[in-house]
Amino acid sequence: MRLTQIRVLKTTFPPTHQQNSLSVFSLNPKNPERVVSMEFPDDFNQLDLLNTHNHLIPRGASCLWTGSKDEEGEMDDEEVHSEEWYLQKEESLKDKPAALILWAAENNRVSLVHRLLAAEASLVHSSDEDAYTPLHRAAYGNHVDVAAALLAAGSKVNARTVDGWTPLHSACRWGHVTMATLLLHHSADVNAQTNGGLTPLHLAASHSSSSKTDWRHTLELLLSQRHLKAGLRSNSGESASELARRNGPYHFLFEMVEDCASVFPSQ
Repeated sequence: MRLTQIRVLKTTFPPTHQQNSLSVFSLNPKNPERVVSMEFPDDFNQLDLLNTHNHLIPRGASCLWTGSKDEEGEMDDEEVHSEEWYLQKEESLKDKPAALILWAAENNRVSLVHRLLAAEASLVHSSDEDAYTPLHRAAYGNHVDVAAALLAAGSKVNARTVDGWTPLHSACRWGHVTMATLLLHHSADVNAQTNGGLTPLHLAASHSSSSKTDWRHTLELLLSQRHLKAGLRSNSGESASELARRNGPYHFLFEMVEDCASVFPSQ
């Protein structure tokens, strides 16, 4: 006979590099072309860095993650541009299709993504210098229609950046529950770990905000996954449950997950 562990979630929710150190890159304000690298030791707490220095962490090769100015650390509203601005940007990149599809995915230009993929299907596998794919960019921007188009065209759902981030990491970092649901439906690895050992669950559990229900729903979604390994620890030695207890109001969700044993007859 053998024992197999399963998890039961007693709640409901709406449908909906391994490297020796962490590198953080920022732009030198005196020389925007120059990238400055800062190295941190193995035991550096990357989640503390994420929560306090989002403005230094790149979303991709051509833009920066913009941390919120309020104490909750939530993402700022996206900058609004005119349609003319978007068309001018599209025109400027027309001879660089790989760069154009990355930009289109990041800026939710669904029709442009469809046109580019129809003309050259291999563009779905484009990436920038940090190995962010169009799907990564759609995921952190919560552009679900773009992500669906990319996945339908064969985008690799578990593609990794140079820091080991998958699109699911990007979605869960910002509490994008609908995006996370889509990615999981396409077999995203719920236990994928970054070079720093962070899982999507670590990222979802690290937020202190209770003002947006999406954080709770994202945690509920992840905790409901049959193959979730909730006890995985980051390189700094913390589990997602410990992070939730330290950072936010949703630790009780972890307490609702029970490890159970199912007995199966020996084969």
